[in-house]
Amino acid sequence: MFEKILVAYDGSESAGHAFDLACDVAKKYEAVVRVIAVVRPPEFGEEVETEAVLEHSMQHYRDVLQPLHERAKAAALTAEFDVIVGHPAERIIVDAEKWGAKLIVLGHLGRGLVGRWLIGSVAKQVMHHAPCAVLVTR
Repeated sequence: MFEKILVAYDGSESAGHAFDLACDVAKKYEAVVRVIAVVRPPEFGEEVETEAVLEHSMQHYRDVLQPLHERAKAAALTAEFDVIVGHPAERIIVDAEKWGAKLIVLGHLGRGLVGRWLIGSVAKQVMHHAPCAVLVTR
């Protein structure tokens, strides 16, 4: 049923819950897990500054994902990890589509009502446009 599970991970507490939940589901269905962290490019800045910010952010997420490698290995799960650049909701959806994910698991940061209304949430956008089932944790 869920042979490919995509986890969107940003290092937050809710993302940690999402990873744990995805691992539990993966064990049950003997699924492959793909964990992605999405680096959002800066809105403004010189090209050189943008490159430096992106590289720094990508290294940060590689470091953040490292403990998850160990946890997946200890749980005997087949897992892959990647850091990608772009708008988080868009990149999660595109990655899920390309990879053929059957389930996307992600955390919800719990912004207030006004924040969600003004800019929306990644979780909300993913739920509305995902090519597969979506499971959101808090």
